[in-house]
Amino acid sequence: MRRRDFLILTAGVAGGRPTLSRAQQKAMPVIGFLGSTSPGELEPWLPAFREGLSETGYIEGQNVAIEYRWAEDRYDRLPALAADLVGRRVDVIVTRGGTPSALAAKRATSTIPIIFTSGDDPVATGLVASLPRPGGNLTGFSLLVGELMSKRLELASELVPRARVIALLVNPNYAATEAIISDVREAARVKGVQLQILKASTEGEIDSAFASLVQLQAGALVVSSEPFFTSRREQLATLASRYAIPAIYGWRELAAAGGLISYGPSLAANSRQAGIYAGRILKGAKPADLPVQQPTTFELVVNLKTATALGLTIPPSILARADEVIE
Repeated sequence: MRRRDFLILTAGVAGGRPTLSRAQQKAMPVIGFLGSTSPGELEPWLPAFREGLSETGYIEGQNVAIEYRWAEDRYDRLPALAADLVGRRVDVIVTRGGTPSALAAKRATSTIPIIFTSGDDPVATGLVASLPRPGGNLTGFSLLVGELMSKRLELASELVPRARVIALLVNPNYAATEAIISDVREAARVKGVQLQILKASTEGEIDSAFASLVQLQAGALVVSSEPFFTSRREQLATLASRYAIPAIYGWRELAAAGGLISYGPSLAANSRQAGIYAGRILKGAKPADLPVQQPTTFELVVNLKTATALGLTIPPSILARADEVIE
């Protein structure tokens, strides 16, 4: 080999080392996980997300890494957390905790794929252009929270048919709250019951809201299916028991925590699907080509132990439709 050829070869090897190093660093893709609550509050659903990932061939710590960021129920922290994940050049961002975390991620990047889970209409909130063709860099799941809130009021009225006043607990800081109030007000008008609105965005305000139920003479309570209340499920169940108020929630996990009844899609199934979408995107799928999914099945869960403690007899019509009865 001529000296000149040797020098060119060695220069190419030396010059290639940084490229090889970067390739090695990217050998394991990275998922950025942006949650609006705390890690403990999402713990019941993270295994389902990892299960979905594994179905596409990805195992956390083996061939994919996950960087978690938690807002601890402070929505104002979400933009900085999303920007941090973008700065770390993750391969895909998965958001949990509703529209606020999804919007924070969208505002932080227009190139990194984003998989969201939102209880609101993702078209109305500007997350995607349409459900079948989301466009851009976002896709995900819409849990139909607004549509289901009216159904929950109907269930509350069926559960306590003598109730003339039903309370609705909402978080004033949640983006879709006004739309939820409007929908539930219309459902209350149709059922011929008076609706009282209670607002809470802190633990202390939840305590105060429940304390006011006696004065309002509320016969039942409907709790908004919003991440903050989901993260306070034990507090809600304890207060409902203390004030002997029949309450209906959106997710099975709240009934399992001691709530009376829940009606809504499975969050575990949704988390698994989010993991599958993440794996598909890591394998090359484009968010714009993955339609936004909506649930097609809903779980009606009744906690008979809680009903007994409240001295309440669950109507046979509800028990006959229940997908799960906790005893």
